[in-house]
Amino acid sequence: MTKPLPKIQVSENGRFLQTESNSPFFWLGDTAWELFHRLTLEEAERYLENRRRKGMNVIQAVALAEFDGIRTPNVYGDLPLIDEDPARPNEAYFRFVDAVIDKAAEKGLYVGLLPTWGDKVTPMWGVGPALFTSENAFVYGRWLGARYRDYSNILWILGGDRPALHEEHDFRPIWRAMAAGIDEGTGGRPFKTYHPWGGHSSSEELHGESWLDMNMMQSGHGGGRSVPVWEMIERDYALTPVKPTLDGEPNYEDHPINPWPAWNPANGYYRDHDVRQQCYRSVFAGGCGVTYGHHAIWQFCGVRYPPLNHVDRPWTEALNRPGAMQIGHLRRLMESRPYFNRIPDQSILLDNPTERGSHMRATRDEAGSYALVYTPLVQPIAVTLEWADDSQVRAWWFNPRTGGASLIGDFAARGAVTFHPPCDGPDWVLVLDAASAEFGRPGER
Repeated sequence: MTKPLPKIQVSENGRFLQTESNSPFFWLGDTAWELFHRLTLEEAERYLENRRRKGMNVIQAVALAEFDGIRTPNVYGDLPLIDEDPARPNEAYFRFVDAVIDKAAEKGLYVGLLPTWGDKVTPMWGVGPALFTSENAFVYGRWLGARYRDYSNILWILGGDRPALHEEHDFRPIWRAMAAGIDEGTGGRPFKTYHPWGGHSSSEELHGESWLDMNMMQSGHGGGRSVPVWEMIERDYALTPVKPTLDGEPNYEDHPINPWPAWNPANGYYRDHDVRQQCYRSVFAGGCGVTYGHHAIWQFCGVRYPPLNHVDRPWTEALNRPGAMQIGHLRRLMESRPYFNRIPDQSILLDNPTERGSHMRATRDEAGSYALVYTPLVQPIAVTLEWADDSQVRAWWFNPRTGGASLIGDFAARGAVTFHPPCDGPDWVLVLDAASAEFGRPGER
């Protein structure tokens, strides 16, 4: 039997996630929405192993999937519900879900489990059908909670690309009932968050809900390059009560840019640089982690399933795309410096372009032991060193494309210094350490 993974909970200061033994947990997710619906177990294991090797630790997947997940069976011919009734889950279908979650646990991976995609609750668009009431949502949640009571690698994600409150319709009682059912089924109070629709955060409608442990936003794919996700993070970060927040769906790698209502091929695709700059800037703005995604992988398109929305390659050819290879460097960087006292601090920057594409973000240790600045472009970084709790600051360049770090040198911790990134960008992280802390190279634990 696989050794249980440590349970995940909110840190004492409410800003971060940690294991039950108080070790830092940086959420580095991947969107695999159709994982349970479209893959064989062998394919699922191949996918999970690939993500484990890249440093991802949360796989976001949906039990009742978006694309006709109610009426189209999984690869083995099983539908998830009997007679489309949430109170009557199909045992054969969920045995496969069990097997995939078990495989994830074997590989040290958590599953961000969505009980259902949001179109089964909020029928704004998509196949649906809308199935849930407060009554059957509680029953379904209780059944899921009881089934996965002993699984420590599940992080519950309610919602699924839909608002909980829309125009005159208030769907919050349904999600509230589902959350209560999960609690009753597990016999406890497991971690829960909510995946909202594009351009929004769960905080807009659910921040005060007692069941919501962490806010999640979706900066999404429809706002063009460099959507100001840092502003979304800042809004959540300022709320009370304090809750962790992160971008659970930034622009997917190889997703068409602004594809709605009709895509102009001249717009192109989001590539690895687009992914990096959104992920780094959201984390430096105060996010407790971030989720990567690839346009072909979330839908697992290929031989069995035709591509949706201008996919440019099958999922098997997307596994090792540059952004997927690089995103683990962000996690390793954040884990290589003191974790729980990190704060966003733009006052470090003495000059910062206002344009979205060149906007820089800064974060530092509240105790003054380090600071990080992300620049999406090769441009001067003018910073003050007055924040440092030391007489000397050691500076490094951290390469978000390779994970490598090169020493710049030591500087007196007073006044201002302007750093010029290496010319072979486009993006860099300036790492500033209090010299006496004697940290190792950035990104190395």
